Amino acid sequence: MLIHLTKVLNAEQVKFARQHLDDADWTDGKVTAGEQSATVKHNTQLPESSETAQQLGNMILDALAQNTQFISSALPAKIFPPLFNCYENGGHFGTHIDNAIRIVPNSVVRVRTDLSATLFFSEPDEYDGGELEIDDIYGKQSIKLAAGDMVLYPSTSYHQVNPVTRGKRVSSFFWMQSMVRDDAQRDLLYQMDKSIQSIASQQGMQDHDVVRLTGVYHNLIRRWADT
Repeated sequence: MLIHLTKVLNAEQVKFARQHLDDADWTDGKVTAGEQSATVKHNTQLPESSETAQQLGNMILDALAQNTQFISSALPAKIFPPLFNCYENGGHFGTHIDNAIRIVPNSVVRVRTDLSATLFFSEPDEYDGGELEIDDIYGKQSIKLAAGDMVLYPSTSYHQVNPVTRGKRVSSFFWMQSMVRDDAQRDLLYQMDKSIQSIASQQGMQDHDVVRLTGVYHNLIRRWADT
């Protein structure tokens, strides 16, 4: 399941973030890569401990907490604190699969990476190349979204970032553990939730079919959720 979430951050939030990111001190992106990923990763990254990373990360998490499409599609149990990277001057990230487990810095919290996310801070016309290519059972998808938009996809997917040949591609990336581990089950629940909301908007929340389908939805979560 690949989900495009529009305007996760509004224009004012994107502008605020870019001002801080453009003034930040960046380091080698290999610091958070696994052994295999480090051999194909060529970018810079904001140190996780920096005040800017923590401030902007909290802004993203607050926005996601209010985003109903994100909640419905991800059913998040744990979210790894957002990281920030920059690609320029040919920077790229070769084909890889994300590490299965991430340990939240300075804690014993472990996050199983069921879903990966990239939130864009650069507009598509600010840079050439830099497409996020995701290859999974739905085929290869090339992603280059507007600033403030986010793509959500299974962490089991092979993916890469193409070389940036002009300009600068700035984004946030992070992972989450879903209450429902299986991607196909999450997709069924997401499609059902969308259908329930559509019927409810026409017939009202107390409609018999809406009540019945809502019951089925929650019983499926009860059966599949791992919290």
